[in-house]
Amino acid sequence: MGESVKKDFVSEIENESLRLLETVSSTEREVAEIYPRMVDDPNSEEMIKMDESLKRATSNMAKAQVETFRISDEFHARLYDIRKQQKKRRFNIPSPANAAVDLSESMSDSFAKGLNIYKILLIGFVGSFAGVVIELLWCLVTNGYIESRSGLVYGPFNLLYGAGAVLLTVFLYKFRNRGASISFIGGMIVGSALEYVCSWGQEALFGTRSWDYSGMPFNLNGRICLLYSFFWGFLGVLWIKRIYPIMAKWILKIPNKIGKIVTWALLVFFIFNAFMTLAALTRWVRRTDGIEPKSAFGEFIDERFTDERMERIFANMEFSE
Repeated sequence: MGESVKKDFVSEIENESLRLLETVSSTEREVAEIYPRMVDDPNSEEMIKMDESLKRATSNMAKAQVETFRISDEFHARLYDIRKQQKKRRFNIPSPANAAVDLSESMSDSFAKGLNIYKILLIGFVGSFAGVVIELLWCLVTNGYIESRSGLVYGPFNLLYGAGAVLLTVFLYKFRNRGASISFIGGMIVGSALEYVCSWGQEALFGTRSWDYSGMPFNLNGRICLLYSFFWGFLGVLWIKRIYPIMAKWILKIPNKIGKIVTWALLVFFIFNAFMTLAALTRWVRRTDGIEPKSAFGEFIDERFTDERMERIFANMEFSE
């Protein structure tokens, strides 16, 4: 049946492309007949009009090629993802295709429908937690021990991972139903840019670094390197093709009222957590420089977040000289 469809079915755009190829051949013959007259009168109206017409035709066909590639790439990617979803369903592995999630969202009144503020915030919260868990497991597997990878003073959360999840979602969302190569390139660019900005910002604000790739080949100021940029590329594909649709599917199951309340409550918690982390880091740096607190709040921070506690939370923190 599949072979019969391949042989018998010809889409309208394929028919047009075949006619276009024939037109190109006839145009080539037409142009060849004009060449002798061009030598005699290159500035004639005929030459000028033909030149302008060919340029317009080239521009139109280039646009058509880009649009046709986009349509073909999206159709193939959607078909591939849905087929993969159906195959995995046989083995009870939940991995919905983005196209299937999009269809479910279009028929719902979810508070986090599409790509709105609620979904973005929830993705950031989950990403902040999941990134730390993955890092902990990676540290355990590679080093044989568990070491904190948190970026906030309260809980196993790291805003870098949350920001990465949000940026990957925002920038790759419109390519979720496209081929994996686009997500890979997008993941490389977005992840590397985020990593560089965060490293630069941390050093500018606190004079510290949480990572340094100076010993890695093809690094840029020790803040990013080619190897980890490739990792970001693979993560971009994994995220938008596999992890995001699972999250979006689960978010659809959350009742609207509960979802909105939980989202805003988590936002308040993360803002407070980030404020306390900023205060604790500032005092940690100042304590290292021998600067005493000048307020009751500073004294509270010093008492609550001692050097030992900060070293446990931020195990990889290095102070710049």
